[in-house]
Amino acid sequence: MTPEASNKELVTRFWNEVYVGRDYEAIARYFAPDGSYVDVAIPESEARGPQAVARRLRIGQEPVQRFEHQIHRLIAEGTTVMIEHTETWHFHTGEAVAVPFVSVMVIEDGLIRVWRDYWDLNTLLSQAPAWWIEHIAKFNGSDFAGD
Repeated sequence: MTPEASNKELVTRFWNEVYVGRDYEAIARYFAPDGSYVDVAIPESEARGPQAVARRLRIGQEPVQRFEHQIHRLIAEGTTVMIEHTETWHFHTGEAVAVPFVSVMVIEDGLIRVWRDYWDLNTLLSQAPAWWIEHIAKFNGSDFAGD
């Protein structure tokens, strides 16, 4: 298997864990010790280190009832994998929000070293339930700054 094919396969397994397994300890194991996750749309949102990334995802995702995840394009070149995808967030209160993303990941030694998500924050906030926004507002960058 080429390095690019191996990186694409790792990223595909990762997305399955994020949206189907939702096992945050398993998700943490995909990241390098200094791995970084940044929601580019949110200033000071970087989570650095596997446990910090898992915490960051847990904060936003755990209250969501379920997700649908559709990958439109998955491209790899060297250590970089780019994914155009749509996440549909389904809340237990009936709201459903489809959020388009482009994610850029850098894979080194079989682990995610860099993950950056590019998306429109207003798409989510304008359609998400108020209780979820209030939940998210309780946290800040220091809650997931590092392990």
